[in-house]
Amino acid sequence: MKITQFLFLLVVVASVISCKQRTEAEKIVDAAIKAHGGEIYEQVKIDFDFRNIHYTIFKTPHAYEYIREFSDSTGTVRDVLNNSGFTRTVNGVKIDTLTEERIGAFSRSVNSVAYFAFLPYGLNDPAAVKTLVGETEIKGEKYNLIRVTFKAEGGGDHYEDEFLYWFGKDDHLMDYMAYLYFTDGGGVRLREVSGVQEVGGIRFQNYLNYKPADKDTPLDKMQELFEAGNLEKLSEINLENIRVEALPKN
Repeated sequence: MKITQFLFLLVVVASVISCKQRTEAEKIVDAAIKAHGGEIYEQVKIDFDFRNIHYTIFKTPHAYEYIREFSDSTGTVRDVLNNSGFTRTVNGVKIDTLTEERIGAFSRSVNSVAYFAFLPYGLNDPAAVKTLVGETEIKGEKYNLIRVTFKAEGGGDHYEDEFLYWFGKDDHLMDYMAYLYFTDGGGVRLREVSGVQEVGGIRFQNYLNYKPADKDTPLDKMQELFEAGNLEKLSEINLENIRVEALPKN
């Protein structure tokens, strides 16, 4: 056997082994990412408006930069979060007096908007641990229910947060999500898709955001409460003026 043929065989075998090592939960998430945009996520810049704030989200497999811009009583504010850290400028002047607490709060706020806008792409982050809870049904539609937790290493400041995602068994789309969080007193939320825009090959979703009467409600009770009509609509999550720019691959 020639060396080139042998090397090719090794690549094929390694690929097959790698595929077999994917858990069922990981395969479900892989299918969902493909259904929502797939490889387009990997080399793209996205602009959108959310609650009167303009966001620019840049991502590649090795780098990221999240920018938000808005005006308030201090002037024109520009926050930048990237691989190097966080910076804030006001009217073009860098602010060097931010405390670590404020930097952390601003960073989490920017990162949160970027994370939710890019779902389900971020679920293949190395720190994300995915578990198949089982099959379920909402409004006559069948779903694979996936639980996502995060490792302490690489899982961010709030790796203790826990998420549930409902992916359609047939179309692999993420129609619902719920999460348990611990910041600002903590609580649980459930989001239901309320509208869809496909821009540049990526599926962007708007949501109705619900909360239970008791903030200490177990995350696993949220579907039951939603179906019984026992959740309160807290807000709407709507992305506007979306633009997608494909970036050249290096």
